[in-house]
This record gives sequence, structure tokens and C-alpha cells, in this order.
Amino acid sequence: MPGPTYDARMNCEGPAADDGLRLKPFRGLRYVPQRVGSLAAVTSPPYDVVVRPDGLVHLESSDPHNIVRLILPQAATPAERHRKAADTLARWLTEGILAQDPEPALYVYEQRDGDALQRGVIGALALSEPAEGIVLPHEDVMAEIVADRADLMRTTAANLEPLLLTYRGDGRTTGTAAVVERTVRRPPLLATTTEDGVSHRLWAVTDPHDLSGIDADLATHQALIADGHHRWATYLRLRAEHSAPGPWEYGLVLLVDTARYPLRVRAIHRLLHRLPVADALTALGDTFRVRRLDTPLTEALDALAGAAAEGNAFLLAGDGTFHLVDRPDPELLARTVPGDRPDAWRALDATVLHSTLIDHIWKIPDTPEHIAYIHHTDAVVTQAERHGSTAVLMHPVREEVVRELARQGVTMPRKSTSFGPKPATGLVLRRLPGN
Repeated sequence: MPGPTYDARMNCEGPAADDGLRLKPFRGLRYVPQRVGSLAAVTSPPYDVVVRPDGLVHLESSDPHNIVRLILPQAATPAERHRKAADTLARWLTEGILAQDPEPALYVYEQRDGDALQRGVIGALALSEPAEGIVLPHEDVMAEIVADRADLMRTTAANLEPLLLTYRGDGRTTGTAAVVERTVRRPPLLATTTEDGVSHRLWAVTDPHDLSGIDADLATHQALIADGHHRWATYLRLRAEHSAPGPWEYGLVLLVDTARYPLRVRAIHRLLHRLPVADALTALGDTFRVRRLDTPLTEALDALAGAAAEGNAFLLAGDGTFHLVDRPDPELLARTVPGDRPDAWRALDATVLHSTLIDHIWKIPDTPEHIAYIHHTDAVVTQAERHGSTAVLMHPVREEVVRELARQGVTMPRKSTSFGPKPATGLVLRRLPGN
């Protein structure tokens, strides 16, 4: 893992007015409702949340035009996959499955899940300096994934799904907040409810006064990457490849003011493909306390939460039951966890998992052949039991810890957190040429 880097701007309350976020209107590319079975049937979770192969097959079969055929195309080689996505996108445009909106807009996006409500603004975020110091990452990325997403984005010449950024407003209904609240009183461009019960609505903002208000407000803010570190790294790579000004200087994002709409923070679990639970437990020896829990998953997760409140704790699954692993040997941690980082970083469960368990005790390479990162708890347990693997269930990190480490310029181990709700993929896309 690379060492921490620091930027003085990250420690301030917010950037100067000319150094903040710059969100550009764009002509959204959207499904034509009359040409698809339903908008819900063509949407997908973000590419890295889709559980493969089960979830991928389910989405592909839900509608022949499901967006998963663009974000996770299937073919024998990466080059063939990316070309297949580009050809599919071109065909859908020719056939009128997708159409570009007539004028540039920012888009207000609303998600409602029972009593939970989230609203934000989708636009093309400027990537040039000082965006790299104003948009704060908090996780490491895997180079091979960035390379793959860059090839896909380069070949399709499109931003196929927004990454999720958060910022902290002042709590008042002014600036961006005022525009959002006015906009949602109008009829939406689209409304749909996905099979998970979440309702989605989208509006276009084209009024010059509203756009100016959003621009002036966001210019005073910095943002935290809540979801999409690999897409952010991809945007920066592609921007660096194009020296001339143009559409590659921008990337598709959803910005959410968490002072008004707090996000949920959940854990991302690990699936260790080639490690049976029995072998994982044997390797632990007496370096951790291990307790077998013959309880349902919900009760096991409650036990994990209780143990995590006192220190590092993990829940292993895959053999039909659960094993609570906690109270690591302090001398082991001192030997295996890097000492050149802040205490908050060294105490993270993800840090201990990767530095102590995965690297030192289990000696597993952090590659897709050995480790999968799965957001859904039921799914990771099912996959582990089906294939004789080990699922490592994690407890979520508090948002304030994530934000403070990001402000210090310290990245967390990859896939440490899952902020949500995540935007549905397929509601609005961005074509790069001419935008």
C-alpha cells in the first residue's frame, strides 16, 4: 500500500470560491420509454455491486436492453468485451432505444426507499486542477480494474454510470438546495420503481438562473468520493491522455449534500475463493479469539457489531455456520500493521484484515482470482457455502472516520466502505464527443 500523502487544502473547512467543484450541464443520454419493456427492467446497480454470475444473468434476462450489457459486456477477451459494448451502444442509438436530450442540463435525481430519501444533482464534473485536491478519495484502487474501466470508457466514448460524491452544505435551503427543492415540485422526466422497492425520479435543470445558483454554491465546496474510486481514477487517466481541451476533461457524477440527505454507510465483504473455512480457522491458531455461532445470520451480525464496538472483529462463514473472530494479539498487530499511518487508519478492520490476516496469516494475493468484494451479506454467504470458500463479513466504518482520513490525505484499504443508496445505472448516461 502506498504511504499517505498530504495536501494543505484538505485540512480546511472548504475551498476558496474559485477552487471548488465545477459541475457542467450536458445532454443526457436516456432510454426512450416507449422502446423498452420498462425503465426498471433496463436499470442495474453499479458495475461493482452486481453479484456475478447470478446477478449478471438475472439482469441480462430482465430485458434485452438492460444497461448491464454496456457496463459488464460478456465476451472471451477484454478487447472483445469493450468492442461489444461500443457496438451495442451504437446499435441502440441507431434503433432509438437510447436518445440524447435536446439541450444541456444538470439533473436532479431522487431516490426513496420507504422513509429514506436522497436527492442530489447529476452533472459533468471538471477534472482539471484543482479538482484533484477538492475531490477527496479515501480508498486505494486496483490498477487492473482502472485499466479495464478506462478501456471500456475509451472504446464506448461514454460515461456509462455516475460515481457518487458527497459534500456538506450549511443546512439552509439556499444555493443548490434551493434549486433541488424547487425542481422536485415539477413533474419529473422519468419515474420508476426498481425491483428492490426503491423509487427513482429524475428532472432536468436548464434554467440559466438555477444553473448559475448551483455553480456559485458548489464553487465553495469540496467533495468526498462515497462510491466510485475506480471510476474516478479512470476519469483522471483518460483526462491525462487528452492534452487538448474537450469532453475528457469532465466526468459524470452525482453530488449529494449529506447535511440534508445523510448517506448510509455499509461494509463490503470479502469472498476468499480458494480458502476453505476450516483452513482459515486452523491458520489463525491462537492469534485471535474464535467463537462458533450457531445462530441465524441476523443474530451473528449483531454479535459482530458488539465485538466491533470493542476492537477489530470479523465474521467468517462458508461451512454452514458462523465464526466470530476478534481480540487479535497486540504483538501480532504491531508486527504486521504498518506503523507510518495515523492511529485511526491502523485501527481499521480493513487494515487489520489485509495487513494481518490476508497478507500475513492466510498469505492470499489480493487479486480477482483469489478475492472477490461483495456488497450484499446474503450473497457473499451463499457464494462461500456454494463453492467451499470463506466469506469474511465486515462491520461498517463510521462516516466521520472516513471523512477525517480523507481530509488528511490518507487512503483506506480498497473496498473499505459502501455508501448508499447508490444511484441506479441506466437512468442517464453521458456521451463524450460533442459534450
